[in-house]
Amino acid sequence: MVDYGGMKKSRSLLLRQLPGVDELVRSEALSAISEKYSRTLLIDTARAVLEQVRADILEHESGKEVVKNRVARSVEEIAEKVAESLDRFSGAGLTKVVNGTGTILHTNLGRALLAKEAVDAAMVAAQNPVNLEFDIITGLRSERDAAVEALVCSLTGAEAACVVNNNAGAVLLVLNTLAEGEEVVVSRGELIEIGGSFRLPDIIAKSGCRLKEVGTTNRTHASDYAEAVTGSSSILFKAHKSNYEVTGFTAEVGLKELSGIASDKRVVLVEDLGAGALIDMSVFGLPKEPVVGERLEAGADVVTFSGDKLLGGPQSGIIAGSRDLVDKIRRNPLKRALRCDKMTLAALEATLKLYLNKNDLSSRLPVLRLMTREVDEIEENARKAALLLRERLGAGFTVEVLESAPGAQNGSVIGGGSLPGYMLPTTVLGVTHVKLSAQSIYNGFLASDPPILGRISKDIFLLDMRTIELPEDLLPNNFV
Repeated sequence: MVDYGGMKKSRSLLLRQLPGVDELVRSEALSAISEKYSRTLLIDTARAVLEQVRADILEHESGKEVVKNRVARSVEEIAEKVAESLDRFSGAGLTKVVNGTGTILHTNLGRALLAKEAVDAAMVAAQNPVNLEFDIITGLRSERDAAVEALVCSLTGAEAACVVNNNAGAVLLVLNTLAEGEEVVVSRGELIEIGGSFRLPDIIAKSGCRLKEVGTTNRTHASDYAEAVTGSSSILFKAHKSNYEVTGFTAEVGLKELSGIASDKRVVLVEDLGAGALIDMSVFGLPKEPVVGERLEAGADVVTFSGDKLLGGPQSGIIAGSRDLVDKIRRNPLKRALRCDKMTLAALEATLKLYLNKNDLSSRLPVLRLMTREVDEIEENARKAALLLRERLGAGFTVEVLESAPGAQNGSVIGGGSLPGYMLPTTVLGVTHVKLSAQSIYNGFLASDPPILGRISKDIFLLDMRTIELPEDLLPNNFV
């Protein structure tokens, strides 16, 4: 029989023996770190650790010996837990992660890697006063977006442009400025949802506009738009399906035709491009994405797009279009609430300047470089990395170099809601162990320093070398 009475007594004894918060904070065991952290933080952390120890005693133990063996009891043991908790807290936050997933624009990892020029520009802005809203030539106050605006207009042919913190913010600002309280006409086939269950209908509602759906999920015709516009309509809205495809029995209205309808009905034509290609990607052997300048030329009054996707810059939302509309958008009080800081603008300006010389763009812009890497180069790096990784991981592990052809399950992808369904050829490393599962290996690499993120396919842990440029990045320290 289980001696429940004895168990309760042992638990009660352990609880009485636990130190108080003040005793723990003043203990010699914590004296070494008492000057490193504020007293308030020490007290809060000590209290939280003690509460957890009490919970372990009350809820997780089934007998005196188990309690004795598994639960920290002494001041020294509990102080060690407090120190560990403080180390985790002070070390928490953004840290370098090695991207072995094969997803180039990985939203969870921050999307586009910045070019050296953009990093340098952001550092200058971070460490120095800069002419953010000041015209050095005239000595007068200037627009925050002035430098970026000039570049966007030059690269897209837009009359005017402005920048906000991300593309969802750009869409929100445009709709609120140009159609608050009025109808926004959208095809049902373009009511997109992006990452995190963030839906276009929700943005339209939050902007203060009324959504008016036309057509069906797979087919929308010009007559659907024309018949939907009333005196309460202000915008015909077109959303580029950048993160999914609709195939089969489909129909959609081209931008030129939609522009004619908007002109006849005296409403504004807005297009959200999302991915934000400034150049024709097919030049580099990639599928063609809608190019911002071409969409404006085709008749869009305003185009919105992201800065941190195919453009290859920092997180931002760019609004380009006719001067009178962009000026209205700029005067909206929400513009200030959504504006970018000086580091973002500096990095974006430097990124846009790279597009002024397209001859070496594929080598200087990291996003484009990763998308256009030759398979031979990737394979060579994979073989070097495999040798290093075998030596580091040791006995029990097998590291194989595996090919992955276009369209295969293990191909690389662009990600970030760009070029949906398109896969790039790559070379991957398959890591297995005689006893460990693929999930255990995944967890071990993720617990290394720095964390190495891969993926699992068919019970094999994979590291995609398209998104890993240096073999040395695959030398995990403290592998669990």
